[in-house]
Amino acid sequence: MGRKEERLRVALEVKIPSYFRCPISLDVMKSPVSLCTGVTYDRTSIQRWLDSGNNTCPATRQPLPSTDLVPNLTLRRLIHLWSSSSSADVAVPHRLRGGDILGELRAASADPVPALRRLADFFSDDENDEFGKNNLVDAGGCAAVVVSILVKKKNEDDDGFLETLELAIRVLALILTSDFIEEGNKKIAISALISDLNGSVSALVSVLKNGSSLESRIDAARVLESIIGSPETKPAIAEKEEVIAELIRLIGPSDDKGTMDRRAVEVGLGCLAGIAGVRRARARMVRLGVVAAVTRVLAADAELASTAAERAMRVMEAAAGCAEGRAAICDAAEESVGAVVGRIMKAGREGAEAAVAVLWMVCHYFGDRRAVDAVAAAEGGLTKILLLMQSGCSMATRQMAADLLKIFRVNSKSCLAGYDTKTTHIMPF
Repeated sequence: MGRKEERLRVALEVKIPSYFRCPISLDVMKSPVSLCTGVTYDRTSIQRWLDSGNNTCPATRQPLPSTDLVPNLTLRRLIHLWSSSSSADVAVPHRLRGGDILGELRAASADPVPALRRLADFFSDDENDEFGKNNLVDAGGCAAVVVSILVKKKNEDDDGFLETLELAIRVLALILTSDFIEEGNKKIAISALISDLNGSVSALVSVLKNGSSLESRIDAARVLESIIGSPETKPAIAEKEEVIAELIRLIGPSDDKGTMDRRAVEVGLGCLAGIAGVRRARARMVRLGVVAAVTRVLAADAELASTAAERAMRVMEAAAGCAEGRAAICDAAEESVGAVVGRIMKAGREGAEAAVAVLWMVCHYFGDRRAVDAVAAAEGGLTKILLLMQSGCSMATRQMAADLLKIFRVNSKSCLAGYDTKTTHIMPF
């Protein structure tokens, strides 16, 4: 009997534990994830179920208040241990294959493109073992090798320069954004990137500016968002005007028809919100047009995800925190203030509180009549502020909402009119 036949015979004799099987496909799970009901499924199967429009748990038939999929790391490790000891030879070959690709990449000093493309395929293929992918980042040192290619000084006119950057960034984006990559391994990748921060940011900006597709620009922004989250890198990145300019361009229209890509908007706003945390960067962001760009996002007809709306409100709040930002908002008060009021109840709790802070700063602290008139003209503006005030918001938000309500009164025809108030409070930051 040949080796292959012997493996098959042994595999057939192995009894598969029932809890290793996906309740939908009945196959051994490759990527076990749990729903809020506590039932675990294989990611591919449950995602197909949810994408078909179902909003119940297949096993329990309970309605799903949340469709978040949480990786079941304990079960995944148990399946890996079981497969390794029972001749189910799935994990080892895929792990070796990933190692082989990495070996090719280390040796490909002239043209790393083919190996980078295979590495990107390896990480994006759901059929490949997740332990192999994590092992490649951890023990294999994959991130360091890819980053060394990313920051390597090359002539931008060389053939394949941009493609090399895009593929290297694609691999890093898969590592940093995939939930099957463990947090410790993501930190390894981030450490590799910030070890040469200037080189990494320069490469990311090159793709943000000249990327051959929107996908590659989104990948670059996702990698940038991961390193902006590090306290030691945020101030340095915030100093780079070209980074801010390209992020503002990313959240704008993606084609000649003025269409906005939701993924680009969300990740671009995430990066801008991170940079806005650096106080001295706010005036620079305003000068580069962030107020108009965020206003356009908030006022877009397309349905904006609450996550993106929250990030937009945070950026607008940061802009309103400097004199230049307040002036920019008030100069276009009808559009900017109207957009903030229009999304105030569709931006999640943190986004709504940020919206109130924006309105407080331009209407109360700055006392601009144009902003006051814009709030008065916005449909349901006062009602939204009242509802938020009664919804269990923070004490600071409740006080700012109260200050705003003092500016407005309802006349006998239920129209809003403004009047000045002398109430003063310390700014909330």
